Amino acid sequence: MKPEYDFEQFCDIIEKLRSENGCPWDREQTHDSLKNCMIEEAYEVVDGINQFTKNGDYDNLREELGDVLLQVIMHSQIAKEAGRFTVEDVIDEIAKKMVRRHPHVFGDVQVKDSEGVLTNWEEIKKEEKKGKAVESNPLYVPSSFPALLRAQKIVKKSNKFRNTVYTKEELFSQMNSEATRLQALCHEGASIEKQEEAYGALLYTMSAIGLAFNMDAESCLTEKIKEEISKLESKIG
Repeated sequence: MKPEYDFEQFCDIIEKLRSENGCPWDREQTHDSLKNCMIEEAYEVVDGINQFTKNGDYDNLREELGDVLLQVIMHSQIAKEAGRFTVEDVIDEIAKKMVRRHPHVFGDVQVKDSEGVLTNWEEIKKEEKKGKAVESNPLYVPSSFPALLRAQKIVKKSNKFRNTVYTKEELFSQMNSEATRLQALCHEGASIEKQEEAYGALLYTMSAIGLAFNMDAESCLTEKIKEEISKLESKIG
């Protein structure tokens, strides 16, 4: 069945909602006020993907992707009103980026496999970021990332700059040492600041262990939470 609205019409809808005769709530929104909306909608897409993997629910995934698209268009419309950029500029920039970062498709670069693609991607990305204040730092990871995700990205980046990388055995030894230290601080009644510092160190090392074994810390904890919720629901039910 042919869709009732296309992309251009959707952009027109958002523009009208933001207009003087539009919706008061939409008109009041700013880049800053919509930050949490973007985060929440992105997580709901991830949940939609999980639902699709579990039961093939494409309808829910389509809806959640639409909610993320709404955020993109809202931010683009706000920027357009400020004379900064338009959604066409957003599309143009990401299209150029995809062409630049796939020289094996749009150029004459040869790659053997996905590993070669990723190596090229990182090298091209590094060149693109030269001179840019925010991301010129090779250890840069957005501070808005979930803590476990950010920790593993920092570990991965820092491993590239170390002369030696901790072995799995060394990481487990460090984890045990930090767990013992945390236990001692808690039993001694140390200040909450010292306890939190020790707890943070333990979590960081555990994130590094996950990375060493190709485990995603966010996904692992998410699955554990789901398991615990399921147990509680079975008891309540």
